[in-house]
Amino acid sequence: MTSFLSATCFVLAVALSAGIASAQIIPPGTSPLNLPQPPPLPGPKIQVPVVPKMDELPSRNYVPAPRPSFSDKVNTCLDEATAGGLAPGDRDAYVRGCVNSR
Repeated sequence: MTSFLSATCFVLAVALSAGIASAQIIPPGTSPLNLPQPPPLPGPKIQVPVVPKMDELPSRNYVPAPRPSFSDKVNTCLDEATAGGLAPGDRDAYVRGCVNSR
């Protein structure tokens, strides 16, 4: 009876410690701090090019350029004044007139 009880305890101890010990095995040449590799990126999408028809004129979508904002106008006028070699006091007057005329 004692040998059966000790054999059962031994088998139970081995079974319980096997899960703990196997999680601590580090393969050679690796580090426990290594992160798993990310999955590979998907391949490029392949699309069939649009073939123009022989008897149709190409359609053109002309969109007018957006109007520049006030700060864009000021920056453009400041660049022009600096390129013109105006002094800082003269630049102010030039920029005021330039922005109002645009």
